[in-house]
Amino acid sequence: MSLSLGQKAGWGLADMGIVVFVIVKQLLILAFMNSFLGIPIALAGAVTTAVLIFDIITDPIIGYFSDKTVSRFGRRAPWMLVGAVVLALAMIGLFAVPENFTTSASLIWVIVFFLISTLGFTMVSIPYGAMAGEMTLDKKERSSMTAWRMAFASLGILVGGALIPILAGDTKSGYTFAAICVAPLIILSIWFSVFFTRNAPRTLVPSQQNFSYILKLVLANRAFVTLVILYGIMTLAIALITAGLPFAAMYLIMDDGNSLLSGIAKGLGTLSLMFAAFVIGSIISQAIWVKLSNLYGKVAAQLIGILCYIALLIFIFFSLPNYNVTLIAGLFILAGMTNGSYQQIPWALYPDLMDVTREKSGESIEGAFSAVWLFGQKVANAVSPLILGFILSLYGWKETTEGITKQTDAALNTLQTSITLIPAAILGLAGILLFSIYLPQHKRLMSGQS
Repeated sequence: MSLSLGQKAGWGLADMGIVVFVIVKQLLILAFMNSFLGIPIALAGAVTTAVLIFDIITDPIIGYFSDKTVSRFGRRAPWMLVGAVVLALAMIGLFAVPENFTTSASLIWVIVFFLISTLGFTMVSIPYGAMAGEMTLDKKERSSMTAWRMAFASLGILVGGALIPILAGDTKSGYTFAAICVAPLIILSIWFSVFFTRNAPRTLVPSQQNFSYILKLVLANRAFVTLVILYGIMTLAIALITAGLPFAAMYLIMDDGNSLLSGIAKGLGTLSLMFAAFVIGSIISQAIWVKLSNLYGKVAAQLIGILCYIALLIFIFFSLPNYNVTLIAGLFILAGMTNGSYQQIPWALYPDLMDVTREKSGESIEGAFSAVWLFGQKVANAVSPLILGFILSLYGWKETTEGITKQTDAALNTLQTSITLIPAAILGLAGILLFSIYLPQHKRLMSGQS
């Protein structure tokens, strides 16, 4: 039975709420601790990494139990409904650090609520990813679902990367206010997604296999495991850019007041303007990447996207520091367009690989696949704050409670390199491995030779 438009769009809707928190943990928490709580950058990076490692550990556990859940609402809905509330409320708590707390007490407060919010995030994201494989086996319908997902994800990026900084302003209490404002959006987008997909096809019989057997089935799919690793490598590049972007908006992208978009930058803030431009580019690019995937194949389209991303990052390196916010906003539109391939194509590839294991084994273990699929992405997101914090600390990056402080030229030059040339090199590695290792595996698997 074909999915209705409402079911495909309804599935995609949840990603808006999910991505809001993804942006918060990748973009804002590191900068919040360093710039408003006075926590040294290396320590803030290490703490962020430690919490995100906890997030990784919970993935296979949630995936396993969601595969085995018995409910009249299906296997995934109960986890998503409860997880949405846990995620949103804990995110508010994360930023609501009491004013009279010491630096050490503030750090403990952030760690506790960060842990709870990431658990809620996992309760939503793992079952949600599993639904892509069990709602339909039709590759075209999955492409359509992915397009809806990316459309709503772009709105989530806009909320997390542009709206929250606007609402937060330049104060610590502003972040609490911003979190309170967006929490209902997170909950309702996930709840309405569950509602709109309530009658969609789904696997009602839970898997009866034990944890180790299910994991072996997933890992036996070599092309899938390779794609997980490559997606993680690409994510590391993107996560480094994202973690460093708030600092770049404060120290590398200035407004001289004479740019075409100076008024908007002054009203929205530089970071919000850059993210708005990024989202515009991402939305524009979705049809382009679908077209390129249909013409040349998904893997070739991803390689094109990687090459474009590398070229753009090198150009941005030579454009910073910059006082022309219009020029930088234009570059961020292009960045959103190149990033569209990373957002869309791997997510369209992995359910196809999941089908191969289901057909061979007869086991419906979408939750386990979803957990492993997100493993590489979450490892990259976990280590990126640690890497960035360590690199910046080597060159004397300073912490503050005032939002911004004087940094040395060496620290600023390191920041510039860390968000441009280093990610470009990482993407180059991903492109080489995608062409030399994954592409042959993908061809063999899809042709039934392995």
